[in-house]
Parts: sequence; C-alpha cells; structure tokens
Amino acid sequence: MSDKQARGGAKPQISELEGQRLSKRVMQQKGCSRSVAEQYVEGGWVSVDGEIQEEPSLRVRDEQVVSVAADASLLDLAPVTFLLNQPAKCKDPFTLLSAQGHSSTDPQAGRIRVLRGHFKGLYECAPLHRSASGLAVFTQDRNIARRLYEDASSLEHECIVEVSGDVASADLASLRSGGELPPAKVSRQSETHLRFALAGTAIMSIGALCTSVGLKAGLIRRIRIGRVPLSKLPEGEWRFLGLGERF
Repeated sequence: MSDKQARGGAKPQISELEGQRLSKRVMQQKGCSRSVAEQYVEGGWVSVDGEIQEEPSLRVRDEQVVSVAADASLLDLAPVTFLLNQPAKCKDPFTLLSAQGHSSTDPQAGRIRVLRGHFKGLYECAPLHRSASGLAVFTQDRNIARRLYEDASSLEHECIVEVSGDVASADLASLRSGGELPPAKVSRQSETHLRFALAGTAIMSIGALCTSVGLKAGLIRRIRIGRVPLSKLPEGEWRFLGLGERF
C-alpha cells in the first residue's frame, strides 16, 4: 500500500447531489447491512478507482470502480491502545498521535494496519506532568482506561529521576517506609540519577521524596507502567499495545 493510500488518498470531487454514498455501494456489492458496510470502509478495506477511502459518506458515481479487498476483515476495528514516548514539555501529546508518528520498531506493525479511526475516541490514561517525559498511554478500550484509573493506587510505575545533591550519602532506604510521604522503592541508577518504583498516584510526590533525603529532583522519565515497559521506543513516536501485553 502506498503512503497516499495509507492516508486515505485524494477524495474525488463530487457534488453531494451526484452519485451515492460509498457505504451504500458496498452494501449492494457485499449484500450486507449498512453498519457492516461502514465498518468495511472505515477499516480501510474499500478502494475507489484504486485509492483506499475510509469515509462512508463519500459520494461515488456509477462509473467509478468500487472494490472491497478479497481479504477484508472486521477484526481490525477492535479498540486499540497506543504507547507513546512523550517528550518533556509536550503541550499536547495528542498531536504526536498520527500515522506519521507510528514507530518503525513496532512489533505489531505487520499485524495491525493504521487507520484514521484509531485516532478517534482516545482516553489519555495516567497522564504525565508537562515537565515529565517517557511512557504515556492512550486507549480506545474502556476496560484498559478503567483499569489504569481504578488501580492507580496499586499499579506500580517506574521512573528514572535526575537529581542533584549527594546521592552517595542519601538515606534511600528510609523512603521505603514512606512515613508522611508515599512509600517508594528507590535505587541508585548513577551518580546523578535514581530509579523510583511507586504507585501511580504517588508520582507527584517524587520531588518531596527527594527533598526528604537532601536531594533535589530534576527531570522525571517514566519507563514502565505495571508490566508494560517503554523499552527502546524512540522519543516522540508511538506503538500499539501488543495482544499479549497486560498492565
């Protein structure tokens, strides 16, 4: 499929008074219901004069050739979840969610086709603070959105935090008990970075946790939520959550 096809191609310029809806033509050809015909179109399985079209209301003339792919399936219409490597100070991460931002490193690239419908109705789950970076989750799946919201107090998030101060002498073990602050598992990543593992609702307390042991927190980078890691996803790019991946 060409880049032009993947983006939906150029729509034929036809008056609304001409022709008929693309979904109606598909209904006639496939002998299916209107809703199923619309699913075929929105699923990227229908072409008009050789160009993929994803808009069911597109008007087509009788002489135009409408084709439904022989391997057309409705399975691609299942809700999807995006994992984004969000840059720091990103004002609107939704602007990074486009076909162009799909990472070439995505293991699901050959299994799931990127469709315009994938970018509709997305929930932003466990959003990052604007100054933070790393793993961000956007989903169409209400079950996943509900899980990340309802289990926020128990689902572990792992972050790498840049710090200033004397890391070598800091009493990191004291952070495990928490006290007045949320408990956290903390280890030294380097002389200037600490690794935090703590509940998602406690991420905003990282600065205070560092202060309590004489350190100052700088940049925060989330690298894992539950059992789903950021891994080597390039910054500013996204991938699909795999079938076998669970938070």
